[in-house]
Amino acid sequence: MPTAILSVHNKTGLVEFAQGLASLGWTLLASGGTAKLLRDKNIPVTEVADYTKSPEILGGRVKTLHPAIHGGLLARPTDEDHQQLLNLGWDYIDLVAVNLYPFEETIAKPNVTYADAIENIDIGGVTLIRAAAKNHERVTLICDPADYNSVLDEIRAGGISAQTRTKLAIKGFASTAHYDTAIHAYLNK
Repeated sequence: MPTAILSVHNKTGLVEFAQGLASLGWTLLASGGTAKLLRDKNIPVTEVADYTKSPEILGGRVKTLHPAIHGGLLARPTDEDHQQLLNLGWDYIDLVAVNLYPFEETIAKPNVTYADAIENIDIGGVTLIRAAAKNHERVTLICDPADYNSVLDEIRAGGISAQTRTKLAIKGFASTAHYDTAIHAYLNK
């Protein structure tokens, strides 16, 4: 059964996407608020903290930064890598839907404090994007809700193409580059 991890700040279209994955037999993992939204909509989901056996810590600053998550994303499609995951009680993660804390929106607010700006620098989300994009040979990354429907359509048609995974990986790296550039510009002034 394929597995997806969902960890989004912008929840536009997420419920429908998760319902689509669940109806196709996917296992869903989700972090904090994303998991709560899915549970509230009666979509079967396992909270990341339950999957990793490690609670969210530091007021939610650390949720997805765990070897069970990143091992599942970065494992190559080899028997050796897969067996190592299974020996640890984990498995592949095949799809990531993630979007980032709204750093640029935060710093655009009048009277935003430095502390608020810093708190809105996403670490785990960027790490999920980079891990999924790096391993796009096997993992599908969605960092833009506008891509939910086309990915679901491909899954329903038999699977996500290598071309789509590559296109989405490039979009992910562009997303993190833009994000880091905005942070750099803010901190540099």
